Amino acid sequence: MSPLKLWRASIALHGRGHQRMARLLQRLNTLMYGNSLSPRATVGPGLWLGHHAFGTVVQENVRIGADVTIWHNVTLEAGGDSASSLTIEDGVKIGASAVIAARPGQALRIGRGARVGAGAVVNEDVPDGATAVAARTRVIEAETDEV
Repeated sequence: MSPLKLWRASIALHGRGHQRMARLLQRLNTLMYGNSLSPRATVGPGLWLGHHAFGTVVQENVRIGADVTIWHNVTLEAGGDSASSLTIEDGVKIGASAVIAARPGQALRIGRGARVGAGAVVNEDVPDGATAVAARTRVIEAETDEV
């Protein structure tokens, strides 16, 4: 069974009031695929999880629209409180190792058709069709041990 099917099943069970079974499927998904996909998240049709969602973390208060692509090792976080939310709208593509995190009490939105580059850290809204990329890499000189 794929991680997406397990996740959808845990979401459905949670929605029907079967929290224990939902958590059991979440744990099975974690053991099999090394992810943490909350059964309290909302997922639209056409979601695609790259590389079996290895390392992917999706917390509660996250809403994912239709036809979204999420690569491996992505973190989607909604601030850790009920006042926070993260909305990933339809057609968004999220690259590997990206982190999208709403600040506590904040509602964060990734607009329709937006792209988030691999390794990007996003904590502000991304407009429809825009691309958010990681900061430019800086090389810091290595320290030398002189005797």
